[in-house]
Amino acid sequence: MGKIQNCMYVVCLLCSVTLNILFVGRDVYVSGKWEVGWSRRAAEEAEAVAAVSCSGHGRAFLDGLVVDGSPVCECNTCFGGPDCSQFSASCVADVDSGDPLFLEPFWMQHAASSAVLVAGWHRMSYSFNDHSSISQELVKLIRKLHAIVGNANTTGRFIVFGAGSTQLLNAAVHALSAHNSSAPAKVVATIPFYPVYKSQTDFFRSVDFQFAGDTSLWKNSTSDPTSNLIEFVTAPNNPDGKLNKAVLQGPNAKPIYDHAYYWPHFTPIPAPADEDLMIFTISKLTGHAGSRFGWALIKDKDVYETMSNYMSLNTLGVSRDTQLRAFQLLKVVTQRRGREIFEFGYKTMKDRWEKLNKALLMSRRFSVQENSPQYCTFSGKVKRPSPAYAWLKCEKEEDKECYGVLKKAGIIGRNGTLFGANSSYVRLSLIKTQDDFDILLHQINKLVGEEDGGKSSM
Repeated sequence: MGKIQNCMYVVCLLCSVTLNILFVGRDVYVSGKWEVGWSRRAAEEAEAVAAVSCSGHGRAFLDGLVVDGSPVCECNTCFGGPDCSQFSASCVADVDSGDPLFLEPFWMQHAASSAVLVAGWHRMSYSFNDHSSISQELVKLIRKLHAIVGNANTTGRFIVFGAGSTQLLNAAVHALSAHNSSAPAKVVATIPFYPVYKSQTDFFRSVDFQFAGDTSLWKNSTSDPTSNLIEFVTAPNNPDGKLNKAVLQGPNAKPIYDHAYYWPHFTPIPAPADEDLMIFTISKLTGHAGSRFGWALIKDKDVYETMSNYMSLNTLGVSRDTQLRAFQLLKVVTQRRGREIFEFGYKTMKDRWEKLNKALLMSRRFSVQENSPQYCTFSGKVKRPSPAYAWLKCEKEEDKECYGVLKKAGIIGRNGTLFGANSSYVRLSLIKTQDDFDILLHQINKLVGEEDGGKSSM
């Protein structure tokens, strides 16, 4: 009798466990096969937020403000109201930052293929199974990307990941500095240069390196065996879009090539970059500046190991979630051999440049850089560059404080003095939202129209 009771108890226990498993997992185990059910709620939440109407002048986000249980629109510059439909006519054109939101419509058109749903238990470890902090599948995809675009030679190169290009820039300076030298390495760049080169180098105040200004000041120092010169070479350049090359030559000159903008939507690709140390980022490739992901292609093993050690001590590598998102985005980019995103990006930038040049055509007061056509190996065509920024110059002596002139006219750019240039220059960002560009164009047309005492309206 006791044995029967024990058997019945075991049977009941097994039945109870089985039923609990079935009820708990009812969303994932249907008709004898496992289905993805646990992700349904997350997907529904994401799609509900994406569907919030912001009148085409803003976006709602999963991690944004919520009022009365509903996500709130975050409006573009000069727009407001619950659905971003209210335009402020007195608003200024804020084109200071390099936020690459011009690519946002592309990703909305590719919502399904670019979406990433991250499980709560995704990559919780400090490292991957190979004990590294780098996804080898992402490494393969990056090499494939460069092969498709033809903008960099990855053969025989090591790859290091960083939080955007910003972290990698200082990691490179650290790696190229002589750590036992009696004098710090001199870090230089050709005017006009990206302000972060100076501000970041000054910020870290290392005994191993210091910022030493314009490259031209050090041309005669490359033959000095005691000197150590590290040159930032930006191609295309920020702010003027030029395909710069290293100025300093010799055994003591060590260039760091910043190729953040070396993609077909900004410039023709004449040949693959083939330098010893090259830095790229998805910020200006896909537009995902907030994801903070970049990579360096490095020829020298010692430099690679020093940069890798820097990354390990600094942040223990790049977030695994960020690497997953970058992986998904680059899969979309490499579809159809990159044609979709680069054609979209180039068309958008080309259109903006054509409208800006037309607006400034009759101006005797303002000018922007000329962009000469060049053959692009990626497109197989001769194309004009379509840089991310307009490097605007105030031509008249009375307008030499150009930043103030533009600000008074309702345009906020970035002062040329921050790039080491004189105050007659201002950088205008052309890669923000369409709203930002339209407001900029309106203010430019108005400003040029006033040169002859004329008036213009929107």
